[in-house]
Amino acid sequence: MMSKKLVLVCLFNFLVAAAMGLTMRFAFVSSIDFNYRNLTHAHSHVAMLGWVYLMLYVFIVHHFTSKKPKAFNRLFWMTEVAVIGMMISFPLQGYALFSITFSTLHIFCSYYFAYLIFKHQNIASKPTRVLIKTAVVFMLISTLGVWCLGPAVGLLGQASAFYQIAIQFFLHFQFNGWFLIGLLGLFFHFFKIQDHKIFKPFYISLVISTVTTLALPVHWFAPSPILTWINGFGILSQILCFILFIKLTKTFIQKHLKSVSKEAKHLYHFALMSFAIKILFQSASLFPYIGEIVKQNHNFVIGFIHLTMLGVVSGFLFAYIIQSKISYRTFLFNYGIYSFILGFLGTEFVLFFQGLRFVFGIGLIPYYYLVLFILSSFLVIGISFIFIGISTSKTNYYDRKQTTKAP
Repeated sequence: MMSKKLVLVCLFNFLVAAAMGLTMRFAFVSSIDFNYRNLTHAHSHVAMLGWVYLMLYVFIVHHFTSKKPKAFNRLFWMTEVAVIGMMISFPLQGYALFSITFSTLHIFCSYYFAYLIFKHQNIASKPTRVLIKTAVVFMLISTLGVWCLGPAVGLLGQASAFYQIAIQFFLHFQFNGWFLIGLLGLFFHFFKIQDHKIFKPFYISLVISTVTTLALPVHWFAPSPILTWINGFGILSQILCFILFIKLTKTFIQKHLKSVSKEAKHLYHFALMSFAIKILFQSASLFPYIGEIVKQNHNFVIGFIHLTMLGVVSGFLFAYIIQSKISYRTFLFNYGIYSFILGFLGTEFVLFFQGLRFVFGIGLIPYYYLVLFILSSFLVIGISFIFIGISTSKTNYYDRKQTTKAP
């Protein structure tokens, strides 16, 4: 049984990040005195590094290391110290001495985590082993973007293309490399997907698409026709990768979903559908005109980030929590899941619908900011219910129901 305490720490970080996001929504409803840009930095760092990174950390250590040295436990808490440091320092000072110090500490913790995983990993399944190792490698690669930020500011300033590209480099390989490929590795593990002749072309197309689609955000700040072609090649590789993924996993998905709880089944459908929509939206960048519209429209950008972060990543993570039998699920936990999904679907619809209205020059939806704030509150309520449901219950709700039905 995975440690409930560590999962609750990750959920606490997610709850704080969500509360920060809700506060930013409230700023457009009523006057509130805070530095919006600083809170944005805190929100994104805590969500990525406190929720997704640490949750992947917990899953990978629990499922893929035969030996659990104390170093993993100490490293987890050291990483959490870095997250809390960013949680406090970013809202107060933005990018400055303390926030940069804690961010740097997190990077060094991630380097040590990679070392421990490569040293202690014990993964029998070849596809799962390859995917997990690849995810960790992309995590290491992503940090190159962070190390470039100092020279970029010193040489050219924060407004420079170099600075912006360094940020996009980090974000791209965090989201599309470390997070998504790590989630796929866990997916292959939970669904017991075996090695197959399709896996090699799937994996090659996955890596190629991950690397080459970086061309799009680079093109935003350093326009070049060659980057458009590279991104196009990456999008085609991504579409091929998704087709091979469906062919490789379809039978296993159908079989596995018959044996999981209703909530886990809904979450898997939710996450897989979000994954498909993410690829569909990315594919639209094959058309430069559409890509330019998306870049200029803040609603589309935020909507796409939340589609990946909340729909794909968090959807899979919640499903894996249930699969790992660490949820100790109560009715409160289940209501939390559905509240979270409701908040996600509602905010995504409003963001993209408003984005389309801007494209056609229609203007704001009536009470747009209030509606967005109310719908966003369902995300915070959902995470709160999940947190309370796990922390207060002693037995697994689903298992208890099964036992009660037994003669």
